[in-house]
Amino acid sequence: MNSPRKIYVASTNQGKLWEYRALAQDAKAEVSLELLPGIEGMPAFEEVAPTFGENAVGKALYYSRLSDVPILADDSGLVVTSLGGAPGVKSARYAGDNATNGERIEKLLRELNGKKGPERAAHFVCVIALARYGRAGTIVSERVDGCILESTYGESGFGYDPVFFFPHLKKTFAELSTEEKNKYSHRGKAFRRLLAALPEVL
Repeated sequence: MNSPRKIYVASTNQGKLWEYRALAQDAKAEVSLELLPGIEGMPAFEEVAPTFGENAVGKALYYSRLSDVPILADDSGLVVTSLGGAPGVKSARYAGDNATNGERIEKLLRELNGKKGPERAAHFVCVIALARYGRAGTIVSERVDGCILESTYGESGFGYDPVFFFPHLKKTFAELSTEEKNKYSHRGKAFRRLLAALPEVL
C-alpha cells in the first residue's frame, strides 16, 4: 500500500486545513495535508495581484522555494457583476484590513441597496495552485453561481455565506450542511479537480 502523498497548505488558517482534509476524506484521496511548518515566522506573500489566479500561483511559487514538499495555495472570493466585480480579490479586505465578517457583509449590502433581480447576481470563485521547487505543477479553478440576499440567513459558514443564496438548494451557503457545502462549493469543486490531476504532477 502506498503511503499518502504529503502536501503543505500555504496558510495559517486551521479552519481552511480542516476543510481541505474533509474534502480529501470525502474523495478517499491518499494525501496527507498539513499547514506549512513555520509559516507564521516567514515573510508573508503579499496578495496584491488583480486576479485570483495570479495570487494563488504567486503564493504557491513563493512558498514552494522554502520547502521540499509540494505547496498548495489558493485564492478565492465573491464577485458581483453589478459592482464591477467587487469585492473580488479584495473580498477579505473589502471593509478594511481588520474588518469583521459582519462589517464586510454590511458594506456589501449598502453597495447593493436598491439593486434588484439580475443586479444582485453573484458568484464565488476559487483558484488552487500546486507548486514544488519554485515551479507550478497544476492550476485549477471553479465557481458557483447564486445571488446576494438583502438580509442574512443561517449560522454556518463564514465570510459572505449568510447572504449568498444558492438557487439549486434554495438555501444560503450559511444554511448548508458540511456535506452539502463540500459537494457544491467553489473550493470543494476546485479541490476535486486538483486531486484528479495529482497523479500527473506528483
